[in-house]
Amino acid sequence: MSSNPPASRNSGRSGWGNLNNISLIGNYLPRRCGIATFTSDLADALATAAPDVGVHTVAMNDRAEGYRYPSRVWFEINQNRMGEYKVASDFLNMGGVDVVSLQHEFGIFGGKAGSNLYDLLRRLRMPVVATLHTVLKDPKPEYRDSFNELAKHCDRFVVMADRAYEFLTDIYGIEESRIRLIHHGIPDVPFVDPAFYKDQFGVEGKKVIFTFGLLGPSKGLENMVEAMPAIVAKHPDAVYVVLGATHPGVLAHSGEEYRLGLQRRAKELGVADNILWFNKFVELEELVEFLGSADVYVTPYENEAQITSGTLAYALGTGKATVATPYWYAQEMLADGRGRLVPFKDTKAMSDAIIDLFDNEVDRHAMRKRAYQFTRDMRWSTIAGQYLDLFEEVREERNQKPKPVSSKSAKLRQTPELQEIKLDHLHMMTDDCGILSHAKNTVPDRAAGYTVSNNARALVAVLVAQDHMNSPAKEAKKLDEAACRYLAFLEHAFDEDHGRFRVRMNFDRTWEQRSFSEDAHGQAIRALGETVARSQVRGHLTLAASLFHRALPACESFEHVHGWAYSLIGIHAYLRKFSGDSSARRVREALAHKLFDAFKQNGSDDWPWPTDTITYTASRLPHALLLSGRWMFNNEMIQQALRSLEWLHDVQYTGKDEQFAPVGSLGWYPRGGEKARFNQTPAEASGTIDANLEAYRVTNDRKWLDSAYKCLNWFLGDNDLRTPLYDNTTGGCCNALLAQGVDENQGAQATVSWLLSLLSLYEHNLDLDNEQASALSPTSTETGEGKPADPTTPGKKSDAAEATRTPPKPTITKNLAPPAPNNPSTSSA
Repeated sequence: MSSNPPASRNSGRSGWGNLNNISLIGNYLPRRCGIATFTSDLADALATAAPDVGVHTVAMNDRAEGYRYPSRVWFEINQNRMGEYKVASDFLNMGGVDVVSLQHEFGIFGGKAGSNLYDLLRRLRMPVVATLHTVLKDPKPEYRDSFNELAKHCDRFVVMADRAYEFLTDIYGIEESRIRLIHHGIPDVPFVDPAFYKDQFGVEGKKVIFTFGLLGPSKGLENMVEAMPAIVAKHPDAVYVVLGATHPGVLAHSGEEYRLGLQRRAKELGVADNILWFNKFVELEELVEFLGSADVYVTPYENEAQITSGTLAYALGTGKATVATPYWYAQEMLADGRGRLVPFKDTKAMSDAIIDLFDNEVDRHAMRKRAYQFTRDMRWSTIAGQYLDLFEEVREERNQKPKPVSSKSAKLRQTPELQEIKLDHLHMMTDDCGILSHAKNTVPDRAAGYTVSNNARALVAVLVAQDHMNSPAKEAKKLDEAACRYLAFLEHAFDEDHGRFRVRMNFDRTWEQRSFSEDAHGQAIRALGETVARSQVRGHLTLAASLFHRALPACESFEHVHGWAYSLIGIHAYLRKFSGDSSARRVREALAHKLFDAFKQNGSDDWPWPTDTITYTASRLPHALLLSGRWMFNNEMIQQALRSLEWLHDVQYTGKDEQFAPVGSLGWYPRGGEKARFNQTPAEASGTIDANLEAYRVTNDRKWLDSAYKCLNWFLGDNDLRTPLYDNTTGGCCNALLAQGVDENQGAQATVSWLLSLLSLYEHNLDLDNEQASALSPTSTETGEGKPADPTTPGKKSDAAEATRTPPKPTITKNLAPPAPNNPSTSSA
């Protein structure tokens, strides 16, 4: 690999559209250490490069009282308190974080070899990118074990040197695809003559040797002190400037003994006046001025195990001639004439190298220029772009290849006992106007107002629930009141002048001025049809039938498949009550053929679908066509619907267990493209359950029933992340399954979709019970079903069959399924 830092492909790009929030974990200023400086600089650079992306930090504390952090730090962890790591993971999971950028150094996390960290990482739902500030060549067993655990939870590793890259692959067995070389960032400063800043520090006219950073025995400054007499003998105007406070760890253990010992030794050597000590931790602006005044920069570390050095990167970035011992990072950065390397603890070699640079001004300035030019692509603006590119990459990868939150989750039974119907959250979301659209966690969000679609769904849910509550007498009044509110909302939403439903109402009861929606209109038709078919309250039935007829004509002008599908489902529900209604039958005929034609004209053998992109509630399309084929005696429609539903089944059910994984809204599924894995929504599961149950009624193939239960299990945790969306404490449902976890807001669409999914399976079980009871009754007789449609004459119909709740048995081709069972189709929930 080359040591040249790569330029970001997104340099100059103003935004990273797929990222909303990034959280860094590490030390942070004003805590004094190199990682705190790095984390702070990286956070600032990310925020500058992507101003529309939220950049936050979880700061590690090494003392109970913490530090006075800036507002970018939104959570703190005491490194030695295990409980705080778990709380931090919950905080991040609830915070909408897309990617975590972990600044890893074993010593900043508590526990053996930093093992406390893993209690946080194993709970995170979003991808983790770890920047490694230490990579050990010969790790002790506890450090190797710790790193192996780290590797389980990180999607990518960022290293700042080629040597670190080699260590990861050769020593730790990390795949190259998981490693990125992104150099240490540097500030963007001009290339200036050192004389420009010298007067600020009282060293004008002097030859300045400079070292900065937190002081401690590992820095090897005693070697530089020992080298000073020889340097001063040749260049009496030489001064050695040492900038930096004593490392807090050293200070706590032995106070200022290290610094005082160096000063005593300088006095003994007669060079005390040639060494200037600045015992302070400076801000970036002042540090750049100190660096600017230096003629030669020195890092006299005493061992090679230094895989990165921010001080060396900053020195090269300001164009300094540098002398260093051959630690790993210096070997790479000072190659090709960008600096001089001298042996460890060799004070003569150190003094000779510095004297030579002072004696040869041309060589020194050429070295400065090479260092400065090499580091232009290490400026923080470029480094931030490279990190943002990587963050987008891992986020997209997580969308496509989800990672379960815990591999220990128990596998749900394929056909579990159905959950209790719990309407608490539905009632909580409903006020005297209707059901509010959104929630902030479990609290209704009034600012979001109301929509026709959500009130239509809620109306269907309470109508179906009336037949299945454990205490019907207690719940009946409450359900009737809820149905009345939702129905009143639909009535108020209807615009008589246009014959269409308005889409959204604000909380102040004003309607948003926007165009009408075919989808919303179709869902209102569905709810009205179900009200006509199910309601036991005559006033509700009468109003619903009237509104249904006023809204029905607009359906004939619809141009989109979802509007047709929802309308067809509603019309079929209505015709269960009033099967002879000619106007409803005519509209059904027109819409069914439009939908059928779309399947035929747009579909192909490998894409049997009416549109070029699979989008929301996809299963409603073959479901509506299947209903139409059954009730209209059109076997071609039935065959097309089953073929398309079979194909969609292969798209949405994955793995050997055929786990349900619907097409996600984060990109959908374009023809010839890739299926989006996230964000998966409850509405997809609800629609697929209804379609699968209808396919089971038609074919009697157990596969469709099993698939319906798998959809229900998706809500309960049998999904890509092994995380439940249904909350049995509230009766609500989380909005979506995201790559990083669940969207924990329990809005109306999600909650009602859960209820409709559950109720559809309750309906199925009730149908089976009724069928078995009918079969056992000695007085039972078959109702007139009509004959199956002749495939050669798909338009032939029987009015007698329409009048029953059971459509006729269709003719099914052998390669699809056996004939349909004789059970009624009562559910389109």
